[in-house]
Amino acid sequence: MSKIISIHSYRGGTGKSNTTANIATLVARQGNRVGIIDTDLPSPGIHILFGLAVKQGDRTLNDFLWGKSKIKDAAYDVSYVLEEQETPNTKVYLVPASVKINDISRILREGFDPELLFQGYQQLIKDLKLDYLFIDTHPGLSEETLLSLTVSQMVLLILRPDQQDFQGTAVTVDVARRLKVPQMFLIVNKALPEYNFEQMCQQVKATYNVPVLAILPDSPDMLRLASQGIFSIKYQNHPITKVLQKIAKQITNKTVTI
Repeated sequence: MSKIISIHSYRGGTGKSNTTANIATLVARQGNRVGIIDTDLPSPGIHILFGLAVKQGDRTLNDFLWGKSKIKDAAYDVSYVLEEQETPNTKVYLVPASVKINDISRILREGFDPELLFQGYQQLIKDLKLDYLFIDTHPGLSEETLLSLTVSQMVLLILRPDQQDFQGTAVTVDVARRLKVPQMFLIVNKALPEYNFEQMCQQVKATYNVPVLAILPDSPDMLRLASQGIFSIKYQNHPITKVLQKIAKQITNKTVTI
């Protein structure tokens, strides 16, 4: 049975899209068919990590939401980022959002039908025979976010060790609980290496009463890559990649226990 996983943060700048791209790719490398949808329509960008240039005339999620194309026509096979495939069934597909200023302006001005977006999720899973669909959400709380949380079997909330993130995440956790999200986990990103990670993990878990999947340290290597590829593929033996691999394995474990 296919699983929808939303990766969300209350504020921007948490590394949400980067984390989404890495986890989705590592889940695919386990021999799964994986789809990713960029629903951060006002500020899209995850396509850059996959080296996908959204050019004039290319189909995007916007075209589907405006009735100009089918959702599968906006899905691009980006399995080339895997470099080596574990099984012939291993696939990664990406549905990018439009980066054209007119399209972004239209979304901000007119919005879109969230119910149609939900139908798109289901149709994409069916058309591409996906095992996992990852939703890279828009930060904060909006109608789109609420829909994504509602339809997800699992929600990963990304936060930095920052008081603004802590407060905003508390709001998101409360909303997710009200929506009865089946599984919810926290990932702390961009933690300074000198922090006591074990202590931080226990504090965060106690604060929200939500399991912490991992704490990812801030890294100059991540900064140097500058979104020019998938970190866990480019740096396969890096300590951060080891943590990301652990997250991917926990996600594909049907009975996640933290």
